[in-house]
Amino acid sequence: MTAAERPSGPFRFGDRVQLTGPKARLHTITLRERGEMHTHHGVLRHEDLVGLPDGSVVLNSSGHEYLALRPLLRDFVMSMPRGAAIVYPKDAAQIVAQADVFPGAVVVEAGVGSGALSLWLLRAVGAQGRLVSFERREDFAEVARANVETFVGATPENWEVRVGDLVEALPQAVAPASVDRVVLDMLAPWECIDVVADALTPGGVVLCYVATATQLSRVAEYLRGTGLFTDPDASETMVRGWHVEGLAVRPDHRMVAHTGFLITARRLAPGAVLPELKRRASKSSYGDHDVELWTPGAVGDREITDKNLRKRVREAQRAAEGARQAGGSAVAGADGGADASDG
Repeated sequence: MTAAERPSGPFRFGDRVQLTGPKARLHTITLRERGEMHTHHGVLRHEDLVGLPDGSVVLNSSGHEYLALRPLLRDFVMSMPRGAAIVYPKDAAQIVAQADVFPGAVVVEAGVGSGALSLWLLRAVGAQGRLVSFERREDFAEVARANVETFVGATPENWEVRVGDLVEALPQAVAPASVDRVVLDMLAPWECIDVVADALTPGGVVLCYVATATQLSRVAEYLRGTGLFTDPDASETMVRGWHVEGLAVRPDHRMVAHTGFLITARRLAPGAVLPELKRRASKSSYGDHDVELWTPGAVGDREITDKNLRKRVREAQRAAEGARQAGGSAVAGADGGADASDG
């Protein structure tokens, strides 16, 4: 991003502005000449914002105050038009961190979806890096291109969007062993691991973003089965906000919990064999001993004996009888009190 493209300085026509109005209602607008924002609280002219610094407060025609800020990237991706589900900011941040996306890196992304992750990756690789994004659907690719152009102000020169299947298109897009990082956001990433292995440089990182535990297990076992990668690491990220106001400090009632799993592995050097790890056999390889470990008794769900059950029944019956006697005594006491009063 050049100095002219920095998201700072006075507001200009063409800038996107996030307005926080009465009752914390958010409005995101693009400043246009002779443009106006109409709400039931009144009218705010776009030209009243032009020339003001970020973080200004302006009044509309009815005297209502609006806080004007340029939207952060996290704000933009949560409100931009979507062709497909987006990668949430909490996951995008972890993808950039766990894949170790660095300035100048050559990164391959598939699929592009609505372009949310593309924006984070473009910011991470910087002007000297390169991002090649693959998407099977042309309509999704169009939405992604438009969203990136909207936020950046132009289509980045170091970003290429290719429509097609990654397995077929990747060898034509990049040279073997030339890609630093690969991020796969798709239903069946294991189908692409072989071609990804050819494209990655030794030590390069592949990261898969999957939604279900079944997908997570399958891609992990496929990575191990190739013998071309380090043992994969898997995680998920949950974010819980907090309400902080004076002494009223408590966790929010709602949180962004599970959205997806991240699984990463690194490309081994050609001919390298990963040292054998001492670990229990995977689900795809197990014996009677492994089955025994998952019996109800082994995991704490122990069956109760008949003798113990009869004992618990007696205890419950004694407790119920005690409750009935206590209730009867209370009623008798109340009746006796009434009789004494009458006498």
